[in-house]
Order: sequence, then structure tokens, then C-alpha cells
Amino acid sequence: MDGTRQAEYVLFEGVLRIASGDLASVASKAKEVFDRGGSSSVLIFDDATGEQVDVDFSGPIEVVLHRLQRRGFLTAESQPEMQAPRGPGRPKLGVVAHEVTLLPRHWEWLNEQPGGASVTLRKLVDAARHANEGNDRVRRSREAAYRFILAMAGNLPDFEEATRALFAGDAARFDERIQAWPVGVRDLARKIATEGLRKLREPEVGVEDL
Repeated sequence: MDGTRQAEYVLFEGVLRIASGDLASVASKAKEVFDRGGSSSVLIFDDATGEQVDVDFSGPIEVVLHRLQRRGFLTAESQPEMQAPRGPGRPKLGVVAHEVTLLPRHWEWLNEQPGGASVTLRKLVDAARHANEGNDRVRRSREAAYRFILAMAGNLPDFEEATRALFAGDAARFDERIQAWPVGVRDLARKIATEGLRKLREPEVGVEDL
């Protein structure tokens, strides 16, 4: 899954997919379903993480959206009219200090590198992140897909077989096992699992990557 993509939310009434889009729009549609008596079967999912968004639909829609904002689901970035003006000046770099425990020989080697220990550690971390990026995407996708199918398909036929195929990266078998699922559930499961239905690779990271 691409961590830079904008999250999209999907609304289900039972196993029927009835809306998708930004959270404010989907929550508003869900509120309509709730008000006409569909509260027991209204579920909203983040299609990037597979997580269900728990929404309190009591009160008017403005109150519902305000609760989501207070919980951090809706932000100024997702609602332009709520953005506060930015003042002049440079943005913060976000550097955070933490304690690192190493053996003396490790500190000796780090301190001998150009730029010193901090610069070298940052390069090492960035190199490892880059080398493992593909595997990390695969794992995140599998975890996200599993969260979704556990919530929506845990009682459907071939759930266990589909789960095994997902974590094995067997796309053909996964597609075969979910074929009989309701179309909305099947299609979203396949979408979330796209990156996860690949084989993991052995990472190769060395000092030469610096």
C-alpha cells in the first residue's frame, strides 16, 4: 500500500457496498442509512488500512462530523474550510531525540564516519527502509486485507482458505476462494490485498548502501 495515497472510505449496509469517498461524505451517507433504520448493519472501512471506523450516529450530521474531528478522523487538511492560516517562517524539521544503546565498537565505528554518528545512523535507517520498502508494503497490505475480511467475511465460505492464500501471497488461489463472496466485499478485499498478494523478498542491506 502506498503510504502517500489519500485514504478512501467505503460504506456497507450489510454486505452491500453503497458508497465510497472521503470520510465526511461517506459518514453523511451512513447517517442517512442510520436514520432510516439501518443502524445495525452500517459499517465504514478505511480501504488503506482495512480498519472499521466506529461512528456515533446520534444527533444531527454536524454533531456526527464534529465527533469524528475530535477523534482525529477529520482534520483541517481533509476539510479546507477548517484550515487555519499559516504564519511566516521555516517549517519544523521534526527531529526527535531518543537514546540509542550500542557497544563501544559500534560507537567507535560510527564516530569515524563522515558526518559523525547521527548522520551515519540516519543514512543506515534510510537505507534499511529503502531496501525493505517492498516487503513492508506487502505486509501492510496483508494485514489490512485480513482486518477487512475478518470483519466482513469471517462467516462466509472459504474464509480460512482465503486467509491462508493471502498470507502465502497466492493471488490465484485467493481470487478463487473469494469468488463466491458478495461482489462489494469481494472487490474491496481484492483491492486492499493487491500489494499483499506478492511474494516477500529477502532484503539486502550493507554499509555500501550508504
